Amino acid sequence: MIAWLRFMGYSILLIPLAFWRAGWQAISPPRPVIQIIRGVLLAVGNVSFIIGVQFVDFADAIAILYVYPFLMILFAPLILGETIARSAWLGVIGGFTGVVLVMRPDPFDLDIYAMLIVITGLMISFQMLINRKLGVLADPIVISMWGGLAATFSLTPFIYDIWVPVAEWPYMTLIALAIISALAQVFMVMGFARGTAGLLAPFTYSEIVSAVVVGLVFFGTWPDIMALAGIALIIASGIIVARAQGQLTLRRREKL
Repeated sequence: MIAWLRFMGYSILLIPLAFWRAGWQAISPPRPVIQIIRGVLLAVGNVSFIIGVQFVDFADAIAILYVYPFLMILFAPLILGETIARSAWLGVIGGFTGVVLVMRPDPFDLDIYAMLIVITGLMISFQMLINRKLGVLADPIVISMWGGLAATFSLTPFIYDIWVPVAEWPYMTLIALAIISALAQVFMVMGFARGTAGLLAPFTYSEIVSAVVVGLVFFGTWPDIMALAGIALIIASGIIVARAQGQLTLRRREKL
């Protein structure tokens, strides 16, 4: 229900903006099927994270979530037809190693909640790849609106059994969640449509640092030494991947 309210809230915020920016074209964007698929991925990833983060330390959860840049590298040749720099694969191996250090999975007793965070990372990786496809075809606000609407409608059939009376809703928190979600979605689509991976990578990894602070301030938790080592390896590996891909793109442009 948290996910449903989040997506419904930011859809309501974005609908008038989308029509203001694109007019009636907002209801017929390019690649509508892919737009809907993106929204369903948003819903699955968000629900998985909300369930998983209740039982996984917040900073560790965000670190595990950052498996997505490395999954993007794995799937980019298949989905986008992109060439991956050889040195980027070294970063992919390092990134997965960092995630394993944070998770420390027991093969005989896998932590289902940590695996839900991994599923969220998988959903985000597909979303990011779709963003690359859609970001050059449609207005970011229209893309974000369609994602929110698709996520809302895909979650609607599941909320009736767990409905909370309207009088009990934490309105201010939900309003803040909707506004933050809308801004995050729009800025993310704009960033990945306009900026290179090498430029964006250092900024995206600031989320892990923020998660450590949030975990300490709000939940009184702090990653242990192994988790901190994994977080450092994830950040370093992600920047290596982004730089390698950025240099590959630059060399291609110079040849042209």
